[in-house]
Amino acid sequence: MLSKDMNMALNKQVMMEAESSMAYLSMASWAEQQPGLDGVTSFFYQQSDEERLHMLKLIKFINERGGKAEIPSIDKPMDEFSSVKDVFGNFLQHEFKVSESINELVETALKARDFATHSFLQWYVNEQMEEERVARQLNDKLELIGDDKSGLYLFDRDILLQAATASSQSKP
Repeated sequence: MLSKDMNMALNKQVMMEAESSMAYLSMASWAEQQPGLDGVTSFFYQQSDEERLHMLKLIKFINERGGKAEIPSIDKPMDEFSSVKDVFGNFLQHEFKVSESINELVETALKARDFATHSFLQWYVNEQMEEERVARQLNDKLELIGDDKSGLYLFDRDILLQAATASSQSKP
């Protein structure tokens, strides 16, 4: 059974995952409106879907542990970006924010001696390490490219292949 405090903390993370999904959906929509960014568009639609699945995983855990999952209402995400580099900078900063939230949740579970929730959260800890690694790598590549349009073309093509590979691996 989840304690009231743990239930509340997990619901806060449900909101964070919902905000993440909507933020990445907004980034996908922005990219789709830019000419030639098919890869970036696919990447962020996929990221949005992943964050929604993270939210659903939390909701199911809360309910299975005797808590009450709450479906949050969220604020409209940022939807104006100055460049692809701006989008990916926001992506990296958002992943840092999510990691911080997960870490606080793990701390709450440990303080409450809720080892079942702590165990469950280890998947999120590992997921965030991967998300931050990917976000850093993509930002590093964009830094290398600078203002080179041919470099941006190759970046977009590579990220499209990355999104397609990840999508095919996630299918049963």
